[in-house]
Amino acid sequence: MTSPSAPGAASFVDLGLSPALAAAAAAAGWTTPTDIQRAAIPAILQDRDLLALAPTGAGKTGAFLLPLLQRLLGWPGLQAERPRRLHVLILAPTRELAAQIGATVQLLAPRLKMEVAVGGVSINPQMLALRGGVHLLVATPGRLLDLVAQRALRLSDLSLLVLDEADRLLDLGFADELGGILALLPADRQTLMFSATMPEAVASLAGQVLHEPLRIDVEATVSLELPDIRQRAIEVDAARRTPLLRHLVASEGWASVLVFVATQYASEHVAEKLARGGLKAAALHGQLSPGRRRQTLADFHEGRLQVLVATDLAARGIDFERLSAVVNHDLPRSAVDHLHRIGRTGRAGAVGEAVSFILADAPGSEAHFRLIEKRQQQRVPRERVAGFEPVAVELPALLADGTGGIKGRRKSRKDKLREAAALAAQAAQAKSPV
Repeated sequence: MTSPSAPGAASFVDLGLSPALAAAAAAAGWTTPTDIQRAAIPAILQDRDLLALAPTGAGKTGAFLLPLLQRLLGWPGLQAERPRRLHVLILAPTRELAAQIGATVQLLAPRLKMEVAVGGVSINPQMLALRGGVHLLVATPGRLLDLVAQRALRLSDLSLLVLDEADRLLDLGFADELGGILALLPADRQTLMFSATMPEAVASLAGQVLHEPLRIDVEATVSLELPDIRQRAIEVDAARRTPLLRHLVASEGWASVLVFVATQYASEHVAEKLARGGLKAAALHGQLSPGRRRQTLADFHEGRLQVLVATDLAARGIDFERLSAVVNHDLPRSAVDHLHRIGRTGRAGAVGEAVSFILADAPGSEAHFRLIEKRQQQRVPRERVAGFEPVAVELPALLADGTGGIKGRRKSRKDKLREAAALAAQAAQAKSPV
């Protein structure tokens, strides 16, 4: 069954959310429900299973977080539970996505006991954090099974399961882990599946885990009206991006700049390079503690920082006033992400500026940006900046240093492989619809 949007629902309160949670959503930057939120929120509040097909940027995080938080916060005796019981589990395919979801939960419901459990880091602090129980857990599948094996977590009380980006969960080889997790969960639960695509594997998984689900299919919609933003596309080699960025900040006289990168590593790396070059810069990503994240944003808002280097965590839910420019140090994954990013500037009647770096030595970068242009129906002239023109020789992906390196610090093999994978993904995106 495919659910149409509810055009009469003009606000989150109209969809059934409490005024307090609607106010929290507004504080997070969600003021008007998107199509998927209008369709999903009432169904989730009615305890229905859900299969939602939606592209990046459709508002799916709010579509499942807002109603499940309302249900969880209204649970009788929740705050008095000792030990706390795990009521909600959100499975995500990557550490970055899990961290973003966790940060949003903390923003919307700071008094809720929530933890994020992901691989790639020591399990011991996560086990300590789970002592005394937890109400909501955001996890990657492998680490979740590790915690269950260590008896740090019980799944028997679970009442709501979310599989976010189900197609990526399967693409990344988590099918066996998902099978093991599902075998541990109570059969009497509500299950929500969100996916950008519907391959056979996702359809098969939906058949196994969902009970009479409501199906929602939301197509990508891209707003073409950005009259107060001047877009620029500058061709540069990957290794010259950060020096070029430093040059632009000085030559253009930008007072406040939001720089988007693809990974947590890149955000810290670029911010450190800029700081060593004399700029007041800091990183913003999903692995920052809530306190440090709030302080970083406050420093940027109040002018103590000139440059904020962020992952897409900052593209939604945060409002930046008087932002001089947005720079795509790494290109966004889609046209929708592109508009979310550059829409941070050019507000309140001011003319904003958005600069995208097109990598001359990275296969797929130019083609990927052409698809973004096609989707937004706007051609952006290519530029070259004197002194930063690309050279003719293409560097191997594993040897190309996206930020020029930091003296005394070498990239690990894992970092190089991750960047190579990002370039390969970008090349693949250039061959398929954005």
